[in-house]
Amino acid sequence: MQLIDIGVNLTNPSFDEKHQAALDRAYAAGVQQLVLTGTSVDGSEQALELCVKFDQSGQRLFSTAGIHPHSASDWNGDSAQRLRGLLNDRRVRAVGECGLDFNRDFSPRPQQEKVLEEHLALAVELKLPVFLHERDANVRLLEILRGYRDHLTAAVVHCFTGEQQALFSYLDLDLHIGITGWICDERRGTHLHPLVREIPRGRLMLESDAPYLLPRTLRPKPKNGRNEPAYLPEVLREVALHRNESVEDLAQHSTASARAFFGLPAVD
Repeated sequence: MQLIDIGVNLTNPSFDEKHQAALDRAYAAGVQQLVLTGTSVDGSEQALELCVKFDQSGQRLFSTAGIHPHSASDWNGDSAQRLRGLLNDRRVRAVGECGLDFNRDFSPRPQQEKVLEEHLALAVELKLPVFLHERDANVRLLEILRGYRDHLTAAVVHCFTGEQQALFSYLDLDLHIGITGWICDERRGTHLHPLVREIPRGRLMLESDAPYLLPRTLRPKPKNGRNEPAYLPEVLREVALHRNESVEDLAQHSTASARAFFGLPAVD
């Protein structure tokens, strides 16, 4: 059984000096390929550096390049040029993380919208998929996306946590959906249990979003409380349960979706 983790924040300081050990545990757990998330220009450069350092074969580690909406205020005259340079590297497989976050509003909403459009323009230009973040901004995100969707190769709403209306609106726009350990949280994720059945095969992908969102159903729980890619099989188990699929079947079709979405090579 092979899994692909489409979103792991391996540049997070909690993984410092522990990258190889975390990757070894992931591989042992069946997570054969990982896409490292870029959330700033500097962070995107670091993600690519980790890919090169810890995967000399170029078969297992890939990354994204973008600026998270929390950091949209950091966008400057050099941002597009630096991101374009990263996105031309063969290991960088998507534009993002980018999007809108109207929950915390760490950057002004007009700036978030401007920076999102800059990312979408890059994705259209370079013919790359988009790795999207959305919190409390479903309607506005859709309004912006509709102007670009016909020219985008693909886009995924990563770490989907929304309600049925939001899910159906994304599926209607032919977007992919990323599911994390949020679905394992009995306090706030149970609404996802019936919703994951509505995601068509070919549009569903799995992600850890590590070191965040440790699956609360995981037993035993790690003493440090940190999530990591090796725990992705717990997300697989929970999603399979609520889709009434076997873990083997879900692993097969979600991995095939991720491989096609990011254009990843097959791993023996």
